[in-house]
Amino acid sequence: MYFGFDWLDPAGMPDNSPRLRWVQATSAGIGALMHRTGLDRRCADPGPDGLLVTTAAGIHAQPLAEFVVMGALHFVKEVPMLRRWQEERHWELYVTRQLAGQRALVVGLGGIGRRVVTLLDALGVEVWGMGRGGKDYDIPGLAGLVGRPDLDDALPGTDLLVLACPLTEQTRGLIGGRQLGLLPGNAVLVNIARGPVVDQAALTDALRAGRLAGACLDVFDTEPLPPDDPLWSLDNVILSPHSASTVATENAAITDLFIDNLARFAEGRPLRNRYDPARGY
Repeated sequence: MYFGFDWLDPAGMPDNSPRLRWVQATSAGIGALMHRTGLDRRCADPGPDGLLVTTAAGIHAQPLAEFVVMGALHFVKEVPMLRRWQEERHWELYVTRQLAGQRALVVGLGGIGRRVVTLLDALGVEVWGMGRGGKDYDIPGLAGLVGRPDLDDALPGTDLLVLACPLTEQTRGLIGGRQLGLLPGNAVLVNIARGPVVDQAALTDALRAGRLAGACLDVFDTEPLPPDDPLWSLDNVILSPHSASTVATENAAITDLFIDNLARFAEGRPLRNRYDPARGY
């Protein structure tokens, strides 16, 4: 078994460790890695040489949900403007919006998305969600569900768009130029999913043109974000180096998950957070 992937040669793990049967990942979003390395094919094998992989789903839900709230409040409360006024020693009464009463759409209703729903609902936000088609979601605080075919119709009434979904063939490029153009001008986009869920070039254009209030981004098409990328210089963007989930208690929580799964593995019981190669998460 492995606690985490061999980052020097992840694709070679089965050959380098012929008796490998289980890997406990330390993050939730491992679909792209599994596909790129071919490890997903080993997971799909039900035979004795098949590989069990479990994720850290749910471990990062609270810090990522807090990151969403931070990003939303940053732009709703006009923090960029207040920072400029502070630098200019400018004093002027201003009228702010409030987060309560706005409408959010949370795309992805796994452990992270569910926690986002809970925190936003507690702040008085009307929260809608979009999850996997054909699945029912009983989530306290969720006002309703939006199906994939209805996404474009829902965007004009969305003040806060939160992307918390895994990167799959179904979600790659989910939010493109058309979808960004349907959002209202006061909308805020928060991406805690994966960079390719959004057309980054189209998002950059929309932010440069002021067609969105702002974006709060923890993930990007290319990581690290290249130094010459225009997103670095935009005042209406918050950039986080794919670290919004990293908190002081993270390692202890992941270790506790591993220990629990280790006991389950030894006793032949079902493991928590088992990766499904067909779904990609």
